[in-house]
Amino acid sequence: MRPKKDVVFLCQFFYPEYISSAQLPFDTARALTKEGFSVGVLCGYPREYLQGSEIPRRETVEGVTIHRLKYLQLDRSGFLGRLVNYFSFTFMVLLHLPEIGRYRSVVVYSNPPILPWIASWAKALFGTRLVFVSYDLYPEVATVTDTLRQGSMICRLMNHINRCVFRRGDRIVSLASEQRAYILANRDVAPDKVTVIPNWYPDENQAPSPGENRFRTLAGGRFVVSYFGNMGTMQDMRTILDAIRELRGEKDILFLFAGHGNKLEKLKNIVAQESIPNVAVYDFLHGSDFQDALAASHCALVSLEEGATGLCVPSKTYCYMRRGIPLLAVMDKCDIVRDIEQGAGIWVRNGESHWLAQAILDLKQNPRRLEEMSRVCREFYREKYALEKGTGKYVALFRDLLDTRRQEGDTI
Repeated sequence: MRPKKDVVFLCQFFYPEYISSAQLPFDTARALTKEGFSVGVLCGYPREYLQGSEIPRRETVEGVTIHRLKYLQLDRSGFLGRLVNYFSFTFMVLLHLPEIGRYRSVVVYSNPPILPWIASWAKALFGTRLVFVSYDLYPEVATVTDTLRQGSMICRLMNHINRCVFRRGDRIVSLASEQRAYILANRDVAPDKVTVIPNWYPDENQAPSPGENRFRTLAGGRFVVSYFGNMGTMQDMRTILDAIRELRGEKDILFLFAGHGNKLEKLKNIVAQESIPNVAVYDFLHGSDFQDALAASHCALVSLEEGATGLCVPSKTYCYMRRGIPLLAVMDKCDIVRDIEQGAGIWVRNGESHWLAQAILDLKQNPRRLEEMSRVCREFYREKYALEKGTGKYVALFRDLLDTRRQEGDTI
């Protein structure tokens, strides 16, 4: 009988999609392949985050065997559309459950939130080692923002899935120490199973455009405060908007937004309705466009809603640190804030829009302080959040997990 392969990834988004939830698993899969692991992927067929022509349903890229599943994909901007997509993709993965059984281990991500349930079934049926990567914690990310009601049918389903996944999981990966603490306090899991592996900035192999930077042209010498990435239910856009309103008369400041999420359209509408003159809003940027926008930025905003600490981590933080862009954080105390307190930026709590506005003015008027923050950001990235740091931890995790499983009976 054929020996089982080593690791299969279950994720809705994967290469060649350009969002971080696709790039991060791809980086991890490539790192494992380079270290001699046999790696496969079951993922969704790209639609929204893809440029170019049709791609094959099956292919091998840099040693990673990819199987893409077509599923029903509705508009993700509304809750119902996301829900249908989640269930549709998860059902397609369920139909391929035997394929997961051909691997010794499975790594699954918390998005979509019902997908880890399938991985837990693979553990129960085939003895597949289960690694769960907690990008977000459900149902809390929905209940804390009143997207779901406590005790609703979906919440009860999510709680059941959590019991299955955390009970059967061999390793749980959290993104920050506060998330690990939340898991240990609210999930039935042994402390030695939960490890912290921060995200990193995916290497897009892109450089700023060789010609004119349209975002620098747009700024026209103004001080650029940027916000890139997700503007969803967990991001505190209210505090940021109130600070912008306070600074709407500052003609030498430009607020540059680009991303996706259900609060993006609300932001566009407010800026248009209130005729705020120093705000520019774009849809999701990637490739050289995104690199150009980063190059034009003097500082960058990251935010989480009040009460969201431990439930999720804004991944764009590491992108900013890599580029040496000082952080303006709106959130509760967490690992990001601890970095900021050591010189990587400025922190304000939720609702402190006036102090956020003052922090922006202070940075604009103090280029030396801005330069020092930039240096600290780069240093933190090299020491803690570089790609090879994160993928190296995953390699070590799977070496530890699978070396004890190299038995003659581990075949199909």
